[in-house]
Amino acid sequence: MSSLDLPKHAQQGHHHVDQSNHTDVVTGFVLLGFPSLSPPFRLLLCSLLSICYAFTLVGNLCIVWAVLWDTRLARLPMYILLGNFSGLEMCYVTTTAPRMLSDLASPLPGIISFHGCFLQFYFFFSMGTTESFLLAAMALDRYLAICHPLHYPMLMSPRFCCTLAAFCWVSGFLWFLAPIALISQLRFCGSNLLDHFICDPGPLLASSCTPALGTEMAFYSLSSVAIFGPFLFIVCSYIAVLKAVTRLPSAAGRQKAFSTCTSHMAVVGLFYGSIMVTYVAPEASGGSNKVVTLFYAVVTPLLNPLIYSLRNKEMKDALRRTLLQGK
Repeated sequence: MSSLDLPKHAQQGHHHVDQSNHTDVVTGFVLLGFPSLSPPFRLLLCSLLSICYAFTLVGNLCIVWAVLWDTRLARLPMYILLGNFSGLEMCYVTTTAPRMLSDLASPLPGIISFHGCFLQFYFFFSMGTTESFLLAAMALDRYLAICHPLHYPMLMSPRFCCTLAAFCWVSGFLWFLAPIALISQLRFCGSNLLDHFICDPGPLLASSCTPALGTEMAFYSLSSVAIFGPFLFIVCSYIAVLKAVTRLPSAAGRQKAFSTCTSHMAVVGLFYGSIMVTYVAPEASGGSNKVVTLFYAVVTPLLNPLIYSLRNKEMKDALRRTLLQGK
């Protein structure tokens, strides 16, 4: 598909012509999304993703509600971090899902302004980085709780936990600020078509007519550090946790520890496994990357409340107290 195939109103207002050299400069982008899908399949995908989005919001909101209003959970570092994580998931999925659903429901390709594209780019990656850091913080909490139980109340106090969560948020939103700002300063000319359903670095860098090897390498280097750094820390933490769990004298204690760690590792595996496929190497996105992006942008935020609420007795009891009994 080329820009000539689009309706005239999709092309007008999205190229500014520089009269001095007659070069089209892109001031907006067309998100092609899933152009090969027939209209019935587009509506089916839109319906399924709408259900996922609604359940994601409701499920994570329930976790945030329980942590805020149940005094037993509000004092526990594990649930302070989980409340932050669930709040982040709601924001994370909202950066992409509403626009994607709107584009799927429309017979025309989605049009997004230049500034809107880079705002989505920034918030999507900032929240994804924050999620990576929060998962590492949650692994640290479990490591201290299981491997150093006597010192845990002092090492992971509620105040320190809140500071740690705030550090994850601030670091996540600063991590990609410079490279995204540099990418936004590149000259985009010629085609304004992005073969994706979100503003992703691969299609954006491919559509630039300015050589930007340094910016591209800086972006993907930061991506690798933000992915592999927390991931390796989590793996090392849980190796130590598993060793400590096997030495617990109580079978009930071992089962509870394994249950908590299994829940966390399920989220870690789903999140890191999908983003490693996409952002570890500087590859332009294609059809397979769209599916992977769809998975970690929409599906994994849905699984978070299912994993944490259905497998965790304390969370289920808190939800019962706060939602069903109004306490």
